[in-house]
Amino acid sequence: MLKKTLTAALAATLASLGHAGEGRLDRILAAKQLRVCIWPDYYGISYRNPKTQTLSGIDIDMAEALARDLGVAVRFVDSSFARLIEDVTSDRCDVAMFAIGINPQRLEKLRFTRPHLASDIYAITTRSNRRIQSWNDIDQPGSVVAVAKGTLHEPVMRQKLKAAELRVVDTPHAREQEVQSGRADVFMTDFPFSRRMLETTDWARLVKPETTYHVTPYAYAMAQGDDAWHARMEKFVADAKRDGRLLAAAKRHGLDPIVVLD
Repeated sequence: MLKKTLTAALAATLASLGHAGEGRLDRILAAKQLRVCIWPDYYGISYRNPKTQTLSGIDIDMAEALARDLGVAVRFVDSSFARLIEDVTSDRCDVAMFAIGINPQRLEKLRFTRPHLASDIYAITTRSNRRIQSWNDIDQPGSVVAVAKGTLHEPVMRQKLKAAELRVVDTPHAREQEVQSGRADVFMTDFPFSRRMLETTDWARLVKPETTYHVTPYAYAMAQGDDAWHARMEKFVADAKRDGRLLAAAKRHGLDPIVVLD
């Protein structure tokens, strides 16, 4: 029994070592499957229609294009900004493709491609809110600003706000509820999600910064290391920019104002 146990343990160790020595790109090609983490509530980026359950968005298009380039099938894995780092580093997916904002906190844990989008920060309030009429009304005593935990807006607003109260909630949906209920005056978001609020609700009102506030580049994220996989992802992004696939996808989803083509 002991001999069998030791033999099994040795086999598992050797398999583990072999797996560790195998590059991610090799594994993807061997499995004929690309696993892509997405946040399925990201309008214009990686959005799952609640009625039809179909996925759409620029990064759904780009993930499918990447899979075609590799000659494999794509499998989408539901994730979120709060779970992003854990999902990528624990090997739940090969790459995260849902317009990941590049910030110092994520750079410590993840590796990024060159940016394909870049967005400033926008605010959403209600049509009935009288306190917030312009961007300058946000950071004032008595104002409450909601952000979703794990999003890039959390660290940015912690640094930026001087007078308003910052309220960090667990989910993006919770930040909408805070504003709609009147418990918060605004929630902070980006260009794609602001379009969702304006196009799918009858209560949301957009508040734009009067000048550039905090532009963040968005890219695709993967685990650190594995230069070959990172280089293949960089090649895909460069190819998609050069041959027009990225711009075409951006236009399809109304994101051409924030596409990055250089």
